[in-house]
Amino acid sequence: MHPSHHEIARRTFLGRTGLTIGAAALGTLLNTSSTRAATADKWPGVIQPTHHAPKAKRVIWLTMAGGPSHLETFDYKPELAKQHGQPMPESFTKGQQIAQLQGQKLNCFGPQLGFKKFGQSGQEICELFEQIGTVVDEMCIIRSMTTEAINHDPAHMFMNTGSQIAGRPSMGSWTTYGLGAETDDLPMFVVLTSLGKGGQNQPIAARQWSSGFLPSRFQGVHLRGKGDPVLYLSNPAGVSRDQQGDIVSAVKTLNGQLDSTLHDPEIATRIAQYEMAYQMQASVPELMNAASEPQSVLDLYGCQPGDGSFAANCLLARRLAERGVRFIQLYHKDWDHHGGVKAGVEQKAAEIDRACMALIRDLKQRDMLKDTLIVWAGEFGRTPMSQSGTGRDHHNKGFSIWMAGGGVKGGLSYGATDELGYAAIKDVVNVHDVHATMLHLLGIDHQRFSFKFQGLDAKLTGVEGARVLKEILA
Repeated sequence: MHPSHHEIARRTFLGRTGLTIGAAALGTLLNTSSTRAATADKWPGVIQPTHHAPKAKRVIWLTMAGGPSHLETFDYKPELAKQHGQPMPESFTKGQQIAQLQGQKLNCFGPQLGFKKFGQSGQEICELFEQIGTVVDEMCIIRSMTTEAINHDPAHMFMNTGSQIAGRPSMGSWTTYGLGAETDDLPMFVVLTSLGKGGQNQPIAARQWSSGFLPSRFQGVHLRGKGDPVLYLSNPAGVSRDQQGDIVSAVKTLNGQLDSTLHDPEIATRIAQYEMAYQMQASVPELMNAASEPQSVLDLYGCQPGDGSFAANCLLARRLAERGVRFIQLYHKDWDHHGGVKAGVEQKAAEIDRACMALIRDLKQRDMLKDTLIVWAGEFGRTPMSQSGTGRDHHNKGFSIWMAGGGVKGGLSYGATDELGYAAIKDVVNVHDVHATMLHLLGIDHQRFSFKFQGLDAKLTGVEGARVLKEILA
């Protein structure tokens, strides 16, 4: 074969084998080892220095997958309670996008759970969140959130990437591309998932934490909270760590030779990721060994190490943050309450209340809350109209999220929906605004942060216009 044919064949081989399960699992690991002279540098980030002084160094994003009802969590509507069972005024819904209730009789469905005020700030939230209530003065509750999507997958895509269309980089990928790595032996962007006891195991696709058109080294790494954290992490039987290191070094040399010829960024990614996987073989077992935590910490979170629960994942999130992981995203499923919203939120509150409190309190006592931005959000909210008599449909016109730490003003309620909780009417916030604010807290001007793709300067915050929510900044 002509030498150029060798190059094409090898490049095709690398691209295709990178999609296999083994290579993907290995490729989502790795970095350097003191036993090997040749090592890959940490990614420094393309924004050096940052555009302005950052308040936050890292992000922990708590995704409540399925769409939590704001009307049973953080947005009490006494007028909706008064109109329970009455026809929903047509002035609210006429010509509006509704998911599964389209064309059906629309009746008001009052709040199914009680609310009360917590903390010195007197923020009014669902009475089930007693533990979150103890740290509510650290939180900013945004009650005027909106999104463009009304079905789960595109809504997750929009919340994660700023676009409903698959193939765009996730916010975690943008963050790590911009700011770089703080750790040598763990990925920059880690994802953890958990399933509630309600059992609604709606799929969460890996495209939600994809790097899109950014180099693939910025894709999120999914660590499993139960069992082996990463498949194929251990060495095969009979292969020592030194032997594995020799293999990785040899592959790196071959890839480096090819990269010097083709200058393909995906080859550089392969080099870095094989290195990272090798290093993670040592770092991940220690990371996942939460049994080493004091009993007082385990009691604070209310978890058993390795049980795969949301609480255990919150503890792992703190451990990842301590070790320099830049972006940590938790998915907790089973919030899709088309029926039985009262019992459903009662179950969800039991699963997340203590853990959310513990994460805030634990970070604060370690002096890490001040530079760790926590975001709690679903992909959308739920309708103030009844579905199936006991549940609520998908809703994108108004819902609630909250933030804490990382330069956010605590004890604040921001924005509002109308008297029935249907639409945001005061200080309306969209997903691009949240992304712009997150980047601002990390020291990035979202208008100056782009990547050339298909001839355009693509941005996480899109081209529609976004604003930093300066009113919520400490």
